[in-house]
Parts: sequence; structure tokens; C-alpha cells
Amino acid sequence: MAFTKKNDEAVSPVIGVILMVAITVILAAVIAAFVFGMAGNIKSSKTVGITLTLDKNNNAVATVSGGSDLASLNLVNVSVNGGTETVLLAGTNLTTGHYNSTGVGSVVGKRVILIGYFNDGTSQTLVDKQF
Repeated sequence: MAFTKKNDEAVSPVIGVILMVAITVILAAVIAAFVFGMAGNIKSSKTVGITLTLDKNNNAVATVSGGSDLASLNLVNVSVNGGTETVLLAGTNLTTGHYNSTGVGSVVGKRVILIGYFNDGTSQTLVDKQF
């Protein structure tokens, strides 16, 4: 009676390597689809420095402190407690160091939001502050 030895040792490692390569390729494709799909929805933010403080009558006062995108800022509107926007700063008033009362009366206990509108048609919340 003759015994023949069958060598099956290489089958498992080869299948394992093929499965690992397949899983890696699938994961890379899924991650790439997710990353490239999300990249199209991201907008760059503008850099404009405006601070809000209270004056002696508890009115909000906006102070423009600069920023690389200040030159492209057309208009700044103010909204109190989510109400209607009113114009705060426009045109030549948008210079560094400019101070302007919001003109909405006492803002103690209220949420004040400044929204900036830029030359390229975009808008951005510049300040969102609860007094």
C-alpha cells in the first residue's frame, strides 16, 4: 500500500491574501466616494472681524476690526431674536475701527446676529451673541 502526500498548505494563505486585497480595494473605493462627494458641498468661510459690545444704554455697538475679506463685504445686517434683518453697516461705513450702534434698542437678554453679505453673492454669519 503506497501513501501519497497531498500538499494543501498553500490554499488557505492564497485565499486569505486575495480576500484581504479585495476588502482593501472596496474600502478604498467607499472612502474615496464619501470624501470626494463631501468635498463639493464645502464652502470657504470669509474672514471679517466684528465685535459686539454694550454701550451705557444697553444698546449693541458693532466695532469693525478688520479681516482679509473686509474689502469684499458689501453689507452687514442685524437680526435680534431671529426677527427681521435691518441694515447695520453698508458701503463706505465698512472700514476698520468703525463703530455703529445697532439701532434696535436695549438688547439685554436678547440674541443678536450680524449677517455679512459679500461681493461674490455669498452671505455668512459674522457674529452670533447672546446678551
